[in-house]
Amino acid sequence: MSNQMITTEDYNTQTTLPLDVNEEKSPTKRKLAPTFKPYDNRQVQVIFDLEALIPDHHVARVVDEMVEAVPDDVLFSHYKGGGRSSYHPKMMLKVILYAYSQKVYSCRGIEKLIQENIPAMWLAAMQQPDFRTINEFRGERMKSLMDELFEAMIMKLIKDNYISMENYFLDGTKIEANANKFTFVWKKSTSKFEAMLKKKIQETLQYIQQLAQEETGAIQKEIVEDPEMTEQKLEAIAAKIEEKVEGLTKEIETEQDPETRKEKRQKRSQWKKPLKLIRENFLPRLAKYKEQNETFGDRNSYSKTDKDATFMRMKEDPMKNGQLKPGYNVQMGTEGQFIVFYSIHQRPTDTRCMIPHLEKLASTSIPMPKTIIADAGYGSEENYVYALGDEKEPRFDFLIPYGTYVQEQTRKYQKDIKHAKNWIYLEHDDCFICPNGRKVLFKKYQTKKNSSGYEQSFKIYECEDCTDCPLKAKCTKAKGNRQVHWNTIFEEMKAKAKTALECEEKAAIYARRKVEVESVFGHIKGNRSFRRFSLRGLDKVHVEFGIVALAHNILKVAGIRQLLSGHSRNNTKASGEKRVVFLHLLHFRDLSDSPVLG
Repeated sequence: MSNQMITTEDYNTQTTLPLDVNEEKSPTKRKLAPTFKPYDNRQVQVIFDLEALIPDHHVARVVDEMVEAVPDDVLFSHYKGGGRSSYHPKMMLKVILYAYSQKVYSCRGIEKLIQENIPAMWLAAMQQPDFRTINEFRGERMKSLMDELFEAMIMKLIKDNYISMENYFLDGTKIEANANKFTFVWKKSTSKFEAMLKKKIQETLQYIQQLAQEETGAIQKEIVEDPEMTEQKLEAIAAKIEEKVEGLTKEIETEQDPETRKEKRQKRSQWKKPLKLIRENFLPRLAKYKEQNETFGDRNSYSKTDKDATFMRMKEDPMKNGQLKPGYNVQMGTEGQFIVFYSIHQRPTDTRCMIPHLEKLASTSIPMPKTIIADAGYGSEENYVYALGDEKEPRFDFLIPYGTYVQEQTRKYQKDIKHAKNWIYLEHDDCFICPNGRKVLFKKYQTKKNSSGYEQSFKIYECEDCTDCPLKAKCTKAKGNRQVHWNTIFEEMKAKAKTALECEEKAAIYARRKVEVESVFGHIKGNRSFRRFSLRGLDKVHVEFGIVALAHNILKVAGIRQLLSGHSRNNTKASGEKRVVFLHLLHFRDLSDSPVLG
C-alpha cells in the first residue's frame, strides 16, 4: 500500500517522506531526531571587544588609519573653542568617509548606519551624532578644512609609495546637481527681456518729457541730458515725480473751484501713471536683471534651485534627446587609479578647465606631475602654450592630441585637397602651392580672440588667381580667391604633440588613459552609484566630491592590501567557532531579585 505524507507536527522533529516500499520485507529503521546549535536571541549577550568583530583587511580599518594620520592641528584650527563640547572631528570624518565607501550619501542614512552597522559603531566609538550634526559638519565645517584634509591624505599616499606623480591622467565628467531641471534662467532670454524693458523705459521717459515740456523743472533737464537711464538715475526721476505729485495733491486740497480741482486731479493722474510704472515695474525688473547678469558671469545659464549649477548635456540621458540638466564639470587627475587631485567647474567644456585646474594644483603642497596625459578635448593652443611655459624650461611634458589628430591619420583626409596641410609649402618664398599649381601668397597678419579671450595670431595667405580653376569647387566655397588662415604657433604645437604621440614608449603611456581615469569615473558613477550631488552650491559640492574622492582612494588602498596579503573576500571562514569573536554570556541565577525586573 502506497503512503505519501509530510509530517510537520513539531518544529524540532525530523521531516519524513515515506516511499512506496514493502513494509513487511523492509528492515526497521531507527528514527533520528535533528540536532541544532544552541540558539536563544533572548539571552543577554555582551560584546567586550567591538574591534575584534572587524576583519583585519576591512575598509573601516583603512579609514581609521588614514584619518588618524591627519595632524590634529589641521582639524582643530577650524574650531573656535569654548561652549558645549563638540564631537571629535576625526570621529566625524571616519564615519562620513566610511558611509560614502558603503554608498550611503544622505545624512539620515549615515545616522542609521552608526546605529546598526558594527564597523560604523566602532569608528564612532559607540557615539551617535544625529543627522543634523552630520549635515552641519559635512556642509559647513568641511568647507574650510576639505582642501587641507585632501592634501594630507594625498601626501600620505605619496609617502606610502601608492603615488609617484610621474604621469597625471586628466579628464572631466559631468555630475548632475541637486537642482530642479525645469527652473532655469538663460542668458539670451535675460538679454532679450532687458532690451525690451529699456525700450519701454525710453517710451515712458518720452511720455514724462511730454508732460513736462511746458515746465523748465529739473525733471525735463535730466531726461534730456541722460536718455539712457540707469537704476539710480531712474530712482532720482521717480523721487522728483513724487514731489510733483505731492505738490499737486496740496493744490487740490486748497483749491475751491470744482473745475480747477478736476483739471488738477487729471494732471496728477497723468503723473501717477509713469510713477507707478517706475516704482512697481521698471526698478524691480532692472534689479532682477542686474542680479541675474551677476549670477551668470561668463556662463549662459543657471538653475534657480542651485544658482551655481550650469545647464549641461549629460551622457546619462534616458530619452536620448540631448536633454540639458543642471550640473557641474568635475575635473580629475589620476595615477594608478587613485584620485590625485580634483576641481569643480561651471563650464561645460573641458578645454577651458585645464589651466584653472592645474593652477589650483600648483597652489597646493602636492608636487606637480612630470607628464600630463589627456584626450583631444584639451588640445588647444592656449593649453599647449601653458604647458610649455613662459620660460625656456617647460612646466611639464604633455601627451595631448589635438582635435583633428585621429582624422589626419586617415587616407581620406590626406587626399582631400581643401586642407592646406596637404599642399606644398615653399619656405624661402613663404607661400603654398595649391593642387592646381598656383601660388598662394602671404597677404597679411591677423589677430583673433577666441571665446575665452585668448589672442591667436594668424598669417593670411591668398591664391594669386582662382579664376577658371577646375578644382575650386573641391577646394573652397568662397566666391573670390581661396584664402588660408595659418596659425603658426598652433601648428608648431600640434607638430610637437604629434611627435610625442608617435613615440612608442609615450604612446603606450597614452594608451593607459582609458584604463586609468575612465575606470575611476565608471567606479564612482557605476559601482558606487554616485551620479547626483546631495549638497547645493559650488563650495559644498567641492566638499562632497572631495569626500567621494577620499572614499574611492581608501577603497583602493584596502583592495591593494587585501590583494597583497592573499586574503580573498570569498576565503572567510563561515564556521561560527572559527571567528575571532569575544562574546561572553551572562547567566543570572535569580532575575526576580533584580531591582529593574523585580
